[in-house]
Amino acid sequence: MNSYQNLVLLENLYRLKALGFSYVDPISPNSIKTQPLSLPNSYDALIQTIQGCHLCDLSKSRSQSMCGYGSKTPKILFVDAFVSSSEDESNNYYVGRSGGMLRDMIEKVLHLRLHDVHITHAVKCKPFGFQHPSASECSSCYPLLEKQLDILNPTLIVTLGPDAYRLLTHDESNFESVRGHNIPFGKFSIIPIFHPTYLVRNPSFKKEAMRDLTTIKEALK
Repeated sequence: MNSYQNLVLLENLYRLKALGFSYVDPISPNSIKTQPLSLPNSYDALIQTIQGCHLCDLSKSRSQSMCGYGSKTPKILFVDAFVSSSEDESNNYYVGRSGGMLRDMIEKVLHLRLHDVHITHAVKCKPFGFQHPSASECSSCYPLLEKQLDILNPTLIVTLGPDAYRLLTHDESNFESVRGHNIPFGKFSIIPIFHPTYLVRNPSFKKEAMRDLTTIKEALK
């Protein structure tokens, strides 16, 4: 918009103000946290709510909402940060090399079945392109995640990577200062670990990841 158009717009605004109109700052509907008041208390009903959610613009870019997969009484709830393009396209939580690595962690190291655990995302829809979701988009999803925790009531929460840990806890601590530690979180305990994608790209950290998995096994005893 050029300076002349700005001047015309400003004059019109002053004219409207003189007639008694007033102006307020724009409000982002995604920042208004009214959703928790109406969320259902059953898991199946919550899934329907997530599938039909249109609280933010991410609903326009998704193939479907990724609601969660696994046990309704899980020993571990794995929380990933964002839905990947491959997950969105396939509607599958264990896709690609990182998905295969997570499956191996669960079955071969923790000696659990996939049906013994539950996996979900902090943000239920695929972000646009390779961008991170905005703060308001993350805020729209947070009540859904809180309700999942309340309904599923897992023995332990394991967050995958720094983004998932921060989105769940709002803790801005350096990830290395919390990774692999058993951290109280309300009535739950959280153990943050490396994201499997990070381990695929940085295999030298697998030894540290094994120590973190040992911490998880100890927490389940």
